[in-house]
Amino acid sequence: MTKDEAVPTLDRYWIWSNLMRLNFDREMTTSGSRADLGSPVYLASKAFIFMSYWYGGLYVVIEGWRELELRDAQIDRMLESSNVKLLKRYRHGAFHFQRKWLDQRMTEFMAAPDGVSWVRRLSSGLGNYLRAEVKRRSKKGRA
Repeated sequence: MTKDEAVPTLDRYWIWSNLMRLNFDREMTTSGSRADLGSPVYLASKAFIFMSYWYGGLYVVIEGWRELELRDAQIDRMLESSNVKLLKRYRHGAFHFQRKWLDQRMTEFMAAPDGVSWVRRLSSGLGNYLRAEVKRRSKKGRA
């Protein structure tokens, strides 16, 4: 499979992740789930579930970005952040069975001072890049 064929697949992973972000944002707006983010009630909420799937899916996009050796100066700078490692650990905490209700790997990312703004910027940047790249490559294929 060529990179031209794989980029739309990576975009699909971003779309899935972004759908979870949209669900998370909607749930945060409608439910007012901003109370105690560490409470058992919040950890069982739709908002927390959507956030965890968004974060886990976004890390898959990072893996694909690296595997396909895609390049963008702004995204590459964001991927130098220590938040990448924390996001990977969050994904492991969420998607590998843990005995504790709230695994340390998840709380580490949630406690990162710039984690929320970074994950939103990264998600948006990856989406913008991938949508444009898919469009560009599809035009190239028709030429």
